[in-house]
Amino acid sequence: MDANTKTVMSQTLGCKLNFAETSAMTALLEEAGYRSVRSGKADVFIVNTCSVTETADQKDRQAIHKIVREHPESFIVVTGCYAQLKPAEVAAIPGVDLVLGADYKLELLSHLRDTRNEAAEIVTSSNNEIAGFLPACAKGDRTRYFLKVQDGCDSFCTYCTVPFARGRSRNPSIASLVEQASRAIEEGAKEIVLSGVNIGTFGKRTTDSSVTGKQTLLQLIEGLDEIPGQHRFRISSLEPDLLTDDIIRFVASSSHFMPHFHLPLQSGDDEMLDLMHRHYHSDLFADTVSRVKETMPDAFIGVDVIVGMRGETPERFESSMSFLKRINVSQLHVFTYSERPGTQALKIPYIVPASEKKRRSELLHLLSEEKRTTFYESQKGKQMKVLFEHGNKAGVISGFSENYIRVEAPWCKAWENTVQTVVAPSFNEDKSALTVSAK
Repeated sequence: MDANTKTVMSQTLGCKLNFAETSAMTALLEEAGYRSVRSGKADVFIVNTCSVTETADQKDRQAIHKIVREHPESFIVVTGCYAQLKPAEVAAIPGVDLVLGADYKLELLSHLRDTRNEAAEIVTSSNNEIAGFLPACAKGDRTRYFLKVQDGCDSFCTYCTVPFARGRSRNPSIASLVEQASRAIEEGAKEIVLSGVNIGTFGKRTTDSSVTGKQTLLQLIEGLDEIPGQHRFRISSLEPDLLTDDIIRFVASSSHFMPHFHLPLQSGDDEMLDLMHRHYHSDLFADTVSRVKETMPDAFIGVDVIVGMRGETPERFESSMSFLKRINVSQLHVFTYSERPGTQALKIPYIVPASEKKRRSELLHLLSEEKRTTFYESQKGKQMKVLFEHGNKAGVISGFSENYIRVEAPWCKAWENTVQTVVAPSFNEDKSALTVSAK
């Protein structure tokens, strides 16, 4: 292809890690002379897929079919977890030109063609051979960036396909990540979210052969904290057994790292945690939450919970629900269990009916809203530093405080992409945010 006259468009499904990687692949083409476009015709169209649930696979297929219909002349590239796990299924979709596995995203440019392929080319490696690392730092908007610091997972939880889709845990060097973050800050990033699959395992396998000795997540955040400026960092999902006292104390003392943690629990019942092959029990999780709250009483703690997995009997669900009611967390992120081919969970005999999954999910969503409202209530009237985002929505500008409280204020252009010290004494109408009554 003559890249000088070519354009590229993309669509990302799934997690923030996917968004960061789409940005990285687009940047590779832009460096080769391609022009990124958001609408109209595109010579190359990248579809970055998710495969965390069967519903995600279905959304992938729908998106690919729609893109093929709307962009019949584009060279269609499908990558991401769905492409890695089910390449033949993706290749069978009429109009797909290239199926690119997890280890070949950096080689995208070499597989593009001037003409459409008669049949989709499949470029993947086996799941146990995935070893590469695609550096990625995506600009989510003018305010927030997502920095990929780690990829892959060694845990092999019984419900999960991520280790098969992304390979084993690995990461680049701390120096390279500090360099990426510094560039993002120079570009205007006010907040950077550290993203990965299991970032607590940072340092287990480093892809940079020049690194000598073991590097750790604590060393990474210490290095990032030294970057000068008024920017913020947030740590994305971190396993509760990997959130150490040293990390908690460092975040509490840092002016850059925010008091905000996202901890995957998945179930509050110990028998379910064993069935899931998680690496902790509920007492460890409760202790982790207590240690965070003792050090940072106003910290926001979000919790992942899976509902309706095989083996979740009514008694085990009630046990989990009771535990979730007791712990001092700020919000639940509820995921309904989906059967995934090849996972060990399929060997568990007890199956939760679909209607019961829905009922349990609704109960957990209600509990989540209660916890979020209670946490917001505890922050009313306190002085907070809010990073306001861009955009005028019905005369309102909004953003997030250090501890992830959503705050709304009357529209003010000068506040876009800036940190403002405010007091928010009341809720908005639907209690989704605290409000600043006047500036």
